[in-house]
Amino acid sequence: MINVILADDQKIVREGIKMILSLDEDINIIGEAENGRQLLILLNKVLPDVILMDVRMPIMDGVVATKIIKEKYADVKVIILTTFSEDKYIFKAIKNGADGYILKDAGSDYIIKAIKTAYDGTMFLDPGVALKIVTAFNSLTSENHSSHKVYNQKYTLDALTPREIDVAKLIAQGKNNKYICEILFLRLGTVKNYVTKILEKLELNSRTELAVFISKCQI
Repeated sequence: MINVILADDQKIVREGIKMILSLDEDINIIGEAENGRQLLILLNKVLPDVILMDVRMPIMDGVVATKIIKEKYADVKVIILTTFSEDKYIFKAIKNGADGYILKDAGSDYIIKAIKTAYDGTMFLDPGVALKIVTAFNSLTSENHSSHKVYNQKYTLDALTPREIDVAKLIAQGKNNKYICEILFLRLGTVKNYVTKILEKLELNSRTELAVFISKCQI
């Protein structure tokens, strides 16, 4: 059973999402929140597997809440579910560690698939959103290429060990830690350590950022 919390300031939206998710017997709604601050209070009482998070909410928005949640509860998956597809929301959410970003006009099957995919440890992005992330990231790397080593492809290759590159490539393909363990014959704890080291070396904040970066490096 996948335990889910909904965070959206509009009650009618939450009710609609609950109706959609009730169609799947593997998903269980364990809580709701009207804003990021209310969500953080709720998390002190109960921890979900996945959070469906709106972006624009009063008091504390979803982007800020995502950053706090991922820092405090790293294993909780956060999927941004919103009507906003502007680059500024997408890139900030992914940078803050969001495990997925989909739009509210997606079909019910698509939303359910996003929850299950994130729960399994694989990032899930709306195709249009993925394109915007690549565009935003390319723009950012271009602006900082001369002044920041994280965007230097030669530095990237030199910084990672051969095994770390293997792990990074699989992450870029959207593979979860369990899959990486099986393919590379590693323990789960070892893979987690590799992921942490890779993100630290490249000064990135999430698997999604890493996937986009590796794609740009073409390794």
